[in-house]
Parts: sequence; structure tokens; C-alpha cells
Amino acid sequence: PTPTPQPVVQVHISGAVARPGRYTLPAGARLEDALMSAGGALAGADLERLNLARPLADGEKVVVPLAGAGGALAAEPPAVMQEGGPLDLNTADVHALESLPGIGPVLAQRIVDYRTRYGPFSQVDDLLKVQGIGPKTLERIRPLVTVR
Repeated sequence: PTPTPQPVVQVHISGAVARPGRYTLPAGARLEDALMSAGGALAGADLERLNLARPLADGEKVVVPLAGAGGALAAEPPAVMQEGGPLDLNTADVHALESLPGIGPVLAQRIVDYRTRYGPFSQVDDLLKVQGIGPKTLERIRPLVTVR
């Protein structure tokens, strides 16, 4: 009999790692698994800014920062609404989130911080877990966002 393929996730890991690139990992893999697949962190990597126990999402990009360096920790290229489609909450950067009505720099950063700390959003309603986002704000942006 043909074995059934096991579910996998593909992630792109870059930044302060020995072998940046795209890696295929088993479903349920954690950020630490991706880091090890990429040969580990380089000297000077700021692992305190990452949640190594966070589950990975398929298609995710993780940037391992250098100590003292700014920038996104886990994000795709700016996720502006493409071809009239909604903004993906799991890949949008702060700048893209600020383009949503009622979402300023503070709320946009809270969304990114929440996602970094707890992992990807599983549904749009998870935005209610972000401090400062209530039902009215959620209903205003619901048609403009998605979770893939």
C-alpha cells in the first residue's frame, strides 16, 4: 500500500541563521525546529525577541533578528490588499495594518505583538483578544481582513 503523506508546513527562515532558506517541517513544528533546520542562530542573534515554542504556520516567513536591530520578527513582505483582496492578519506588517480604518500605530503594533507571542490567528474574530480591539472596530474591519 502507498503510505499516506504526512502533513507538513513550509517556512522561510532568514536573518541571523547559519543557512537561511525554505524548509519543510512536520505539521505542528515549532519556531525552534525551524531554527535548528537552518543550522541554528548566529552569534549575536537576539533569540529573546522570539518565542521559540510558537507553532509555525504554512507559508510563514521568520526573520531572526540581530541584537540591537529593529524590524519585523515574523512577517511576509508588506501585505497590502492585493488585487482587491483582503489583508491577511497573519502576514500583514504594522504599516499595512495601519491602513485599516480605526487601526493606528498602537493597535497595529499590538496585533503584530499578539501574533508574535501567541502564533497565527485562526479566525478574524481572534482580533477581539487583542487589547484595544472591540466588537465595533472588528465589524468595521471584518470585510477588509482575512486569515489564511
